[in-house]
Amino acid sequence: MSTIVAEGALTPVAFWFLRHGETDWNARFLSQGNVDVPLNARGIAQARAAAELLKGRGIVSIVHSPLGRARDTAAIVAEALGLDMAADDDLREAAFGVNEGQPMGAWFADWVEGRFTPEGGEPFAALRARAVAGMNRALDRPPAVLVVAHGALWRAVRGALGLEINVRTPNAMPLYVEPPADGGSAWRLTALAEAAPPA
Repeated sequence: MSTIVAEGALTPVAFWFLRHGETDWNARFLSQGNVDVPLNARGIAQARAAAELLKGRGIVSIVHSPLGRARDTAAIVAEALGLDMAADDDLREAAFGVNEGQPMGAWFADWVEGRFTPEGGEPFAALRARAVAGMNRALDRPPAVLVVAHGALWRAVRGALGLEINVRTPNAMPLYVEPPADGGSAWRLTALAEAAPPA
């Protein structure tokens, strides 16, 4: 389904997005970036709960970040739905350089705003460009598409969707994302909030 879209814009088709399940670093509010931190037991349970919620939603294609926490979340969903899955390197989480493994702090908002990039890290504008490219490749697959990726990457995508950018998305909460209707500019998100089991 090749649709011509403006540079930096997303293909205007509805899709599902799922941030990976929880890791121990998520629980400790540490910046993960490209460190391949695995799902913890809660994260696995979250992925299983999300998989149950995603049954019967018309998902045909699953594309995920190659990092283990996203890949393993996608694998749990793919098994539940009886689907294959594919990785796209451009859906990998942002590189936070020297801040990987460090507590999330004020630096993160400055990074999102483009005022700061950690040493060895990826500028937010660069993340947004590759995130949109990866998303558009995913959205060129048979619909409905489920993309399984990361929190900072999703912030970059939110910017391309015309939504508030620096919003934390809970682990493993499925989001249904619909393009603007009637010439509008902002996309619409519907969360299946009951996906995450209680703490």
